Amino acid sequence: MTEPLFFDTDCISAFLWVDNESILGKLFPGRIVIPKEVYDELSNPKVNQIKHLKNQVDLMIKNGQAVIETIDINSKEYKLYKKLTTRPDPGKKIIGKGEAASISLAKERNGIVASNNLKDISYYIEEFGLIHYTTGDIMMMALSKGLINEEQGNVIWANMISKRRKLGYLTFSDYINSQI
Repeated sequence: MTEPLFFDTDCISAFLWVDNESILGKLFPGRIVIPKEVYDELSNPKVNQIKHLKNQVDLMIKNGQAVIETIDINSKEYKLYKKLTTRPDPGKKIIGKGEAASISLAKERNGIVASNNLKDISYYIEEFGLIHYTTGDIMMMALSKGLINEEQGNVIWANMISKRRKLGYLTFSDYINSQI
């Protein structure tokens, strides 16, 4: 499988906050895409405490582990992005720029959405028939590839939670058990 992974802010931040973005580079070499809207969120000068997250993404880009993708204003991606962020179908909610950019790019470029924001995006993932990974899914892939063991996964998971990442389970072990 060589589809690009379009990360939203929350999913990539889960790994950046705990200095484990190398897991992403090992699992998805040459496939990590950061939509410009996500990069902009990570670059927000009003949020000084996350400056290191932008620096880590910059290093990933410099090392060839990730690329930034911009949505062209005259593209199908942009039309969908605007719809999701400003005028969704009746009864559907507006979603954030990072999530919308990830979904729009993945839909039009046959990619995978990497997001933890199930509440906001599940409808669109299903509607567009997209493949979707959460942080938990990625951690399971790392476990199955031998990049981490369960104990290391629990430490990483606990660190993510301590950085206020919402992962749905208290421990990585709990997540593993939910998948059985």
